[in-house]
Amino acid sequence: MAGPSSTSESATSPPGSSWFNIPNTITVVRLAGLPVFLWLLFDRHERGTAALVLTAIGATDWLDGYAARHLDQVTNLGKVLDPVADRLVFLVGGTAVLIDGSMPVVFAVLLLAREAVVSIATVAVAIAGGRRIDVLWVGKAGTFLLMGAVPSFLASHSTWASADAFGVLGWVLGSVGLVLSYYAAARYVPAAVEALREGRAART
Repeated sequence: MAGPSSTSESATSPPGSSWFNIPNTITVVRLAGLPVFLWLLFDRHERGTAALVLTAIGATDWLDGYAARHLDQVTNLGKVLDPVADRLVFLVGGTAVLIDGSMPVVFAVLLLAREAVVSIATVAVAIAGGRRIDVLWVGKAGTFLLMGAVPSFLASHSTWASADAFGVLGWVLGSVGLVLSYYAAARYVPAAVEALREGRAART
């Protein structure tokens, strides 16, 4: 009796319903890299190595989502954990690089202000009962560029021979990334209103 019952239960369980899967593990590993980054930057004072770690955390942003879709392991936890990880990378990484003095203040304020507003708005929509808002490709593109800009600014203050070139790269990636990210934020406003409307309609 145990065999058929287990087979039936397995057949009806949604793929990737467990929180412990490959995509979520990738996200957790990325988050675990943040303390390593902070240790390298503030304790070891190794800006170059810290920049490499932060680059690796940012460059693998797409990996957890890709794994979730192609392994059919999309979970509710993953849908929340992935964007939270992105926000933490910016808020923690960006703040740390700003405190270190490696990132221009104007750029840091524009970056962190946008991330703070998006984070608060996302939580507010969820608390108000709105459905989850789909990520726009332009927003992901902006995020990817900004995740390259922040460690580039940090590397520009390292002892690397090519440090000055990283400063230029940081401004190029960062300028385009900010434009795309603010454009995406504007696009999210009507999407948030629609998400709230649909969420409330579903409850009634």
